[in-house]
Amino acid sequence: MTLQELDAIRNTKKAIIDVRRTVREQGEKLASLTRYRKQVLVCGGTGCTSSHSMKVIEQLERSLHELGITDVLVVKTGCFGLCALGPIMIVYPEGAFYAQMTPEHVETVVRNHLVKGGSIVKELLYSGTVTKDGEIIPFAETPFYKKQLRIALRNCGVIAPEDIEEAIAAGDYAALEKVLTSMTPDDVINEMLASGLRGRGGAGFPTGRKWAFAKASQNDVKYVCCNADEGDPGAFMDRSVLEGDPHCVLEAMAIAGYAIGSHYGFIYVRAEYPVAVKRLQIAIDQAHKYGLLGKDILGTGFDFDVEIRLGAGAFVCGEETALMRSIEGHRGEPRPRPPFPAVKGLFDKPTILNNVETWANVNPIIMNGAAWFSSIGTPTSTGTKVFALGGKITNVGLVEVPMGTTLREIVEEIGGGIPNGKKFKAAQTGGPSGGCIPASHIDTPIDYDSLLAIGSMMGSGGMIILDEDTCMVDIAKFYLEFTADESCGKCTPCRIGTKRLLQLLTKITEGKGEHEDIKKIEELAEHMHQSSLCALGQSAPNPILSTLRYFREEYEEHIDKKLCRAKVCKALLSYSIDPTKCKGCTLCARNCPVKAISGSIKQPHVIDRTKCVKCGLCIENCKFGAIDRK
Repeated sequence: MTLQELDAIRNTKKAIIDVRRTVREQGEKLASLTRYRKQVLVCGGTGCTSSHSMKVIEQLERSLHELGITDVLVVKTGCFGLCALGPIMIVYPEGAFYAQMTPEHVETVVRNHLVKGGSIVKELLYSGTVTKDGEIIPFAETPFYKKQLRIALRNCGVIAPEDIEEAIAAGDYAALEKVLTSMTPDDVINEMLASGLRGRGGAGFPTGRKWAFAKASQNDVKYVCCNADEGDPGAFMDRSVLEGDPHCVLEAMAIAGYAIGSHYGFIYVRAEYPVAVKRLQIAIDQAHKYGLLGKDILGTGFDFDVEIRLGAGAFVCGEETALMRSIEGHRGEPRPRPPFPAVKGLFDKPTILNNVETWANVNPIIMNGAAWFSSIGTPTSTGTKVFALGGKITNVGLVEVPMGTTLREIVEEIGGGIPNGKKFKAAQTGGPSGGCIPASHIDTPIDYDSLLAIGSMMGSGGMIILDEDTCMVDIAKFYLEFTADESCGKCTPCRIGTKRLLQLLTKITEGKGEHEDIKKIEELAEHMHQSSLCALGQSAPNPILSTLRYFREEYEEHIDKKLCRAKVCKALLSYSIDPTKCKGCTLCARNCPVKAISGSIKQPHVIDRTKCVKCGLCIENCKFGAIDRK
């Protein structure tokens, strides 16, 4: 492909992509650019797919065909972000945001909105886009989207990810063209250094410095790697980028290859991401066809190729040296550092490794300049950060905000607050390596340094919101169960330490704990910090230490009073029936799996606590609120 051909593709479709981005009435403009009167974008990401968005697309195409509507284009996109409302369908040029769509809803929209002269079906819209007066506002102005700044996610939910021409029109490969035709490798690295971009995979190491180390290595073979393993519980940021805009990663890896003198890259992605893997391979094949990967890219003489490697889902393979061992075909285990991968990495050659979100920021930095990027966020944490917002929050989904945005803004404004009138208790960030931020620190700016100062960390971007019904001892135990199971076992501090910590936590949640156990936990945590081989073991105690720091009284209640205030730890619970409320309906007795409840019809029932397994089914089935759990 020549530069002229690339520009022709970009110019042909760019205005169409712009119409989708602006979310305003531009019907005439859309019709003048294409034969389509309207375009209907349906989320094809994993979240909405699991809610049957493919059935929505099938019904949409079927209904359009039955009514003979040929001037409406159906586009399958990546994630729109507001996953709690999936499947999502947006109609352009109006920008009508339809939420929780079903095949039946689709028929209603087609017959009332998509026909010529039709109008928006307000009752099926995302409620946040309809005011009390019935006025429809652009979804970009709703609380969920208003404070976001989508840089890494710029094309997700906007383009058809399996169409390279839409990716080109949306700006992908423009930075590669700029780099190959007007910048030296040093220029590229200097731009990355000046941008202040830090790795979005967890540690936050400056990206430009990593690239500079690899460029300085004197070796004729070097590698560029993408970490798409993303093993944190509740994290789906990288998956969504790969599903919504895979070309941005391929382009960034090629740019890095040019900067450090590499001609080959690997994308390490877990096999549990079938949609991402499929779209990545389609993108690689398309990029080869269009001359944007392979030999003599854009006629500049630069060669670069990319290959996918599937991971088996080992959390430890998120650690860079373990990931490289896995790519080589070995068991995924970390190795001591130094030497660092930039000197001796994959196949013992200089290697740079960044995660998906880091790569997604490269194009905007090259195209808009380092000064632009560094003006966003804070002086030491520039740019934006993508978070997978989950847990006890109204707006579960994917959000991207400038660094320095406060936790309060994310929880109360973007996240829509805690459902069911519950109180915010804490936010867990950084996954199994991170910590809990209590309500007293809700005004903390979300950036690398601020989170470290209060005992948490950025991590890859999982953010789990916890409400007043959460037991913090149980949360710490949950993450320890995960890390103990995921430890590769290579080093003793991690292999034995995680299991011993889990034993101590289990002892406490079962009401058998002693105050000496807390001291043992703290001592063992320090040993693991100091002597574990990799970050998995070094950071495994973090969830415990942060909960001890801010919620120590809950540990002491479990030990001294045999009490779990959140009523989560089963061993500390007891069930009883209030005879003044029980009507003798027998529902509880009929649903008890161990026959622990007895009584006559229309007479108060009783629970045999020696038989009760504390499953909670009795409470779920009681219609009179007669069962008490203490």
